[in-house]
Amino acid sequence: MIGKLYVCATPIGNLKDITLRCLEILQKVDLIASEDTRHTIKLLNHYEIKTPLESYHEHNKETKGKKLISLLLDGKNIALVSDAGMPGICDPGEDLIKLCYENNIEVTVLPGATASITALILSGIKTRSYCFEGFLPSNKKARKEIIQRLENDTRTYILYEAPHHLLQTLEEIYEQIGNRNIAIVKELTKKYENVFKTNLEYAIDYFKTNTPKGEYVLVIEGVNENDILDKQKEEIAHMTIKEHLDKYLATGIDIKEAMKKVAKDRGISKREVYNEIKVK
Repeated sequence: MIGKLYVCATPIGNLKDITLRCLEILQKVDLIASEDTRHTIKLLNHYEIKTPLESYHEHNKETKGKKLISLLLDGKNIALVSDAGMPGICDPGEDLIKLCYENNIEVTVLPGATASITALILSGIKTRSYCFEGFLPSNKKARKEIIQRLENDTRTYILYEAPHHLLQTLEEIYEQIGNRNIAIVKELTKKYENVFKTNLEYAIDYFKTNTPKGEYVLVIEGVNENDILDKQKEEIAHMTIKEHLDKYLATGIDIKEAMKKVAKDRGISKREVYNEIKVK
């Protein structure tokens, strides 16, 4: 029989934040694939779990991924864990899960602690609709594209950031979207858990004189819908009907739909839009 991959959420700080089911599976499986065996062994020792460990991380995922798949196909059951939280989010677990499906290997997830959701709830910022981006890419173009999305998005954004990049990231976001409320969270579930509720402008000033320490979760408030509407009205006020129509046509929609949108935006009839275009 083919084995099964168990994707196991582990504590993000407090070792007590682990499920009974997870402990049971870590005891029963044939092998635990760990992002950092030095980190995972502390958890296993705490709960007196003796299951063998195998490293599986970003720098060996191609060779180790093939080995783990081979073991699973041979009938071994494997638990996948990350340094903290849910594997597959901002770590190579995503690749192993994909390989399992490509090889018809069963995958199941044991839910548990996740830094992004924990920080979002703790932030006090709107939770109804949100977007998780993880760590921003190092590629400047890709990084800029993501930051630009924040400008007109009403959803709450969640980012991860390392201490040595925190100030730069805050400055880049502020430059693109202006001042916005933000919760900067660190040491989740630990003794010195901290939620720094502030705005981007103050946060930048603060970290210029206070060196960031530890890993951070940034929870950024989305733009207010009324602000978007006000901005759109201001743009429309400076456009002719023809310019307004051309803006919609540039998105690829047909002229009838574009005229309908222009009429709605400006509070006029489609006939007025048509007459204006006909005259031009």
